[in-house]
Amino acid sequence: MLEETRTRFSQRHPLIFGVMMIITAIVLILGAMAFFRSMGWMEGNFSLGRDKLGVVHIEGTIMDSTDVVGWIRTLRDDDSVSGVLLRVNSPGGAIAPSQEIYQAVTDLASRKPVVASYSTVAASGGYYASAPANVIVANPGSITASIGVMAEFVTVGEALRKLGIKPEILTTGKYKAAGTPMRDLTTAQRDQILGMMLDLHAQFVDDVAAARNMKRSRVEAIADGRAVTGRQALALGLVDMLGSEEQAFDKLKELCEIEGRASLIEGPVVEQTLIQEIMGSLKIDFTSAVNEGWTFSFK
Repeated sequence: MLEETRTRFSQRHPLIFGVMMIITAIVLILGAMAFFRSMGWMEGNFSLGRDKLGVVHIEGTIMDSTDVVGWIRTLRDDDSVSGVLLRVNSPGGAIAPSQEIYQAVTDLASRKPVVASYSTVAASGGYYASAPANVIVANPGSITASIGVMAEFVTVGEALRKLGIKPEILTTGKYKAAGTPMRDLTTAQRDQILGMMLDLHAQFVDDVAAARNMKRSRVEAIADGRAVTGRQALALGLVDMLGSEEQAFDKLKELCEIEGRASLIEGPVVEQTLIQEIMGSLKIDFTSAVNEGWTFSFK
């Protein structure tokens, strides 16, 4: 009787029945993936070997370091993890989060081997954050370096004046409103902001020189914001070798004295609701962007 009812429903509502079957299959697949993650069996490697390697994904614009730094610390404190691969695909981002990742990688690399693998781009803050790796591997066509600081903002004061609108801004000091879109920068404000940028630039150069064991003058000579290819970066001493992610793993296993396969533990894992995971599996993307004020960033 149940089979007959199911048959009749599928015949009467074939589209709804098909969607229900797809959703059921997706839920089962996601459940299996969650189980494999919990057991430490990650994508591309289902080895049951005793040797384990950690993978840290540094992706997209770096605006917050909490998840990445937390995952790095987890791998650092896990004695069963022999070494760590940093997989970087980031054009840069905010300065402080990049520095926090830099410090976490520095600490990690002092305790166990760390190899950075550059994907499409590992520039500016993406390069800064991964510079302390023991070995940096870039594809010949990876875009990297771009050592420099940028501040950007928009002023609309002139447009408002043409509309007959006169904004009033009260501050307790001549620098407090620097960067407001309602008013153009004064000469003093521009000089003060430039002074901050020069100090941040100096920090960037100092940290790269320390991480790469390079003379500061050598880093300063190429710290003019230029982006370079992986092959150019190798000639400049900013990376150690050219190769793919697989070759970076081979280098990491060599440093860890691992032969054969190793189990991978990847993160940080981005927690999503069931609906978000289903939508992601169905390739449905919902994106939005809101930009306010101005920020210093590595780009």
